[in-house]
Amino acid sequence: MSRSHRQEGPDRLYVITSGRSAGADESLDAVTLIAAESEPAPGMQSEHAEILRMCAAGPMAVVEISAHLHLPVAVVRILLTDLLDSGRVTARHPRPAPSPATPLASPDVLEKVLVALHNL
Repeated sequence: MSRSHRQEGPDRLYVITSGRSAGADESLDAVTLIAAESEPAPGMQSEHAEILRMCAAGPMAVVEISAHLHLPVAVVRILLTDLLDSGRVTARHPRPAPSPATPLASPDVLEKVLVALHNL
């Protein structure tokens, strides 16, 4: 059983991120889906390899990867940025929900659909 990041010392997280605390892709949020585009390579950092193995079966959300690795989301975002920069993973950002400011369809399109339905 692995230990939670809360039980880890800050030095381990420092080593995992090569001392970086910033520089993560700002567009990666907790629900961004990550898909593996390659297999782990020999000599790759173990956390990077584990992310590629997890995402090989299907896309996983950033927060799921964080939970499986027992690492904070901020650390996982830095690791994912490394993999994105090398082209080993791709990120799929969720579409925003329709709102009055950004409706799913314009009122003109909805009116045309309504007229077409009345003509049936």
